[in-house]
Amino acid sequence: MFDKILIANRGEIAIRIAATCRRLGVRTLAVYSEIDARSQHVQAADEAVCIGPARSDQSYLARERIIEVALAHGCAAIHPGYGFLSENPAFAEMVASAGLNFIGPPAAAIAALGDKVASKALAVKAGVPVVPGVLKSVDDLEEALAGAEGIGYPLLLKPAAGGGGKGMRIVASRDELAAAMQAGRAETRKAFGDDRVFVEKYIPVARHVEIQIMADRHGAVIHLGERECSVQRRYQKVVEESPSVAVGADLRRQMGGCACRLAWEAGYVNAGTVEFILDPAGSFYFLEMNTRLQVEHPVTEMVTGLDLVELQLRVAAGEHLPLRQEDVSWKGWAVEARVCAEDPGRGFLPSTGMITRYSPARGANIRLDSGVEAGSLISVFYDSLLAKVIAWGETRQHAIDSLVRALNGYHIEGLATNVDFVNSVLTHPEFVAGNLSTAFIETHFDKGLPKVAPPVERLHFMAMAATIVYHNRQNLTRESLKPMAAQVGVAHAPLDCNPYMVRCRQDVFEVCLRKDPPAHEWTVTVDGLTYTVTTPEFEFYRRRLNLKINGRSHMFRLYYQYSFFGVAFCGTARVFEVFSPREWELSRHMPAPRDDVLENVLLCPMPGLVVEVRVRKGDRVYRGQDLVSIESMKMESFVASPCDGEVAEVLAVPGQAVESDEVLVRFRA
Repeated sequence: MFDKILIANRGEIAIRIAATCRRLGVRTLAVYSEIDARSQHVQAADEAVCIGPARSDQSYLARERIIEVALAHGCAAIHPGYGFLSENPAFAEMVASAGLNFIGPPAAAIAALGDKVASKALAVKAGVPVVPGVLKSVDDLEEALAGAEGIGYPLLLKPAAGGGGKGMRIVASRDELAAAMQAGRAETRKAFGDDRVFVEKYIPVARHVEIQIMADRHGAVIHLGERECSVQRRYQKVVEESPSVAVGADLRRQMGGCACRLAWEAGYVNAGTVEFILDPAGSFYFLEMNTRLQVEHPVTEMVTGLDLVELQLRVAAGEHLPLRQEDVSWKGWAVEARVCAEDPGRGFLPSTGMITRYSPARGANIRLDSGVEAGSLISVFYDSLLAKVIAWGETRQHAIDSLVRALNGYHIEGLATNVDFVNSVLTHPEFVAGNLSTAFIETHFDKGLPKVAPPVERLHFMAMAATIVYHNRQNLTRESLKPMAAQVGVAHAPLDCNPYMVRCRQDVFEVCLRKDPPAHEWTVTVDGLTYTVTTPEFEFYRRRLNLKINGRSHMFRLYYQYSFFGVAFCGTARVFEVFSPREWELSRHMPAPRDDVLENVLLCPMPGLVVEVRVRKGDRVYRGQDLVSIESMKMESFVASPCDGEVAEVLAVPGQAVESDEVLVRFRA
């Protein structure tokens, strides 16, 4: 085993690698950019070295500098984590040439499998089924059209290099191919420095199922089962689980065998993931191979009991795999939710800022891989992934329930996150039923919200949580206001009924609270339905409230201002306004709030850097026309005009740093 390794990454994956190394007695060296000087991964390592400015091309992608630091500090190996340099064959080759061990596959395997065209050809050679398509890159439109005729529409235009959905285009008909090819090649050239594209059949209703493999230097290759990764946005995964409801023992054996044959054919060593598309008939097709540790590897660890990072280290050190295929067993179910700094209501645009409050997800059989804490600065320079919350259960439903409860109490304040969105996915009836496909989010959600209304009982629970807090606040004595962390329900006299009206959007609930004799015991009626409620300590400083309703504990995240209460529970987030009977009567005579839309300016939807400006003063524009491109968290997005009109002033300049709601363009009134 190595004495000391360098971790060439940041955030939660660097912390996770350091944890395994600490357990094995391997010393770790972290590298960090100037903006990451106070980050958690720096604290998690035994030593740390600053390698450059915030921009990743001057720090985490600075290959020569990273190798120089590893050699200067006596490291024997480099672990790349995922992202950054993890799938860069040139870096792997440089590491080996410097006399260091690369904790990953050989450079030749990364190169062969990282190229989607070459990897498909390799899969065919290994006898692995592939999606029907052209097994080479297409150089021009005529070649693409010819290939499309043999495949049929709809088809998928894909980049030969890179991943993450960049450059991919779904083409529904012959008329769309030219524009899609031009846009796809431009995007993949900018993202990967390689504009080669290829075409394959698009399978519209499909599952994304991947197989985890591990191979040593002595020819042994095993698989560790499958992961279901169908719930995606922008071709990037949101929720993953293992096993998959769509994969039985026979199919697992077939897919696992194919994955192992492909790895063996490629001369693969270390951890890797072979990704497949699974159609409704149960046929599977090779998609691509990720030549690194995956973000979602914890679900495999939780059902197999194995530490994949430990296996990576042992294989890289030249050891034999410590188990054979027949030794691998799976127990229970694991589900993972990716928590990202993004706003689902704004098309999952990245969000930046400082985390001002942070209460981690907790619970039985809950694992939290987090790279942030209160005070962490989330910048535009890196990926939006903040943490992963993983739950294990004896059954799939047990795992889902545990994960939902953990997310109910996961509080991150200071910037927009997708915590409530992923929880709404987990509680969606179709997800619970296991009816998944890669089109799950676009089918069942609109602007980040589920198309189905939440259950009435859920809204009842949320309304009573808001009312109990309001009632307690209104009945506190001056003495009990110091401090605020009081016991709910101990500072007021018992009454037969404390009536309130609670408004949430168009819904109005009648809530009645009655304090029962035992401490913290209540009888609560909501619209005539009666619930027994126990109120333990109100964790106001954490913005959380734990209520036991009809004998079952439920955690609510909330905040309040005056009579308005924001409540989040099981993926549903609502703002409630609580009224006493007198206040309710007065409120009925108040005018309804206005909802004006400002259309004479183009506002920046997210913090980032201006990449391109496509408009000048005096230009006529139409509503929906792309005017300014903003890059944030490795993602480039165009901002469209909110109106038809004439440009009066352009304030955005390429290279300019911009903040949310900053004016980019003004239009004539």
